[in-house]
Amino acid sequence: MTDLFSPANWEWITSGNNLRFLFEGFFINLQIAVVAMMFSLIFGLLLALANLSKTRAVSVIARMWVDVWRNLPLIFVLLFFALALPGEWYSAWEDNVPAFLPRAYQNGRILAAIAGLVFYNSAVMCEIMRAGILSLERGQGDAAASLGMRYWQSMRLVVLPQGLRRMVPATVSQLITLNKDTTLVSIIGIREIVRHAKTVTNANPFTADFVKGPPLQVYLAIGIMFIIVNFALSRLAARLEERERKPAEIMVTGLEDQVA
Repeated sequence: MTDLFSPANWEWITSGNNLRFLFEGFFINLQIAVVAMMFSLIFGLLLALANLSKTRAVSVIARMWVDVWRNLPLIFVLLFFALALPGEWYSAWEDNVPAFLPRAYQNGRILAAIAGLVFYNSAVMCEIMRAGILSLERGQGDAAASLGMRYWQSMRLVVLPQGLRRMVPATVSQLITLNKDTTLVSIIGIREIVRHAKTVTNANPFTADFVKGPPLQVYLAIGIMFIIVNFALSRLAARLEERERKPAEIMVTGLEDQVA
């Protein structure tokens, strides 16, 4: 443990371009995570609604889809898409990708990375959202029906707004897991923070740009980066949850005149 906190083992972090290089890799992870989170939430909600559909064929197909992807290891899913997607797709993406997109999206393998993360996490999100919707009292839907609302109207206006509030903690927890899982995309050839860390730990002593860093300290620095971002996400979720729990203040006017 003394070696862990020894100043000599942390000199690498301020030498050369090491720290900047690690931040560049970490930024690539965040770029991938943001897009994967967005699509996972959208497809997860659609799958949850399909699972709860009154059409049996739709609900059965959605249930089977979720069971398949949710029970596969994520590393297997990433490797599957990396090998299953045609090489022509990667080439076409790299040839036509807009220059204004972040550097992470200039690599054709990003298609496999996003697909793997979205297919896996949307299946998990589906279960979270389905549980949140089913946790509501049945009377909510009955009350909406008594007001003349159709099924999809009651889902959109009554059930979903309440159910989504209840699933905030579990949803954010899964998004944090997704952010951490972006480190797995290095196995399909995307140069993110894990690849950058290997470059630093294997740096040639005679290379001017990088100073070789001890593996333990390098990966500990990466862990601190993830802790900071994921802690911020968890605090944001806690604030949203507290905000939703506060009772709404309703201002009623005209009572003074009635009392008088």
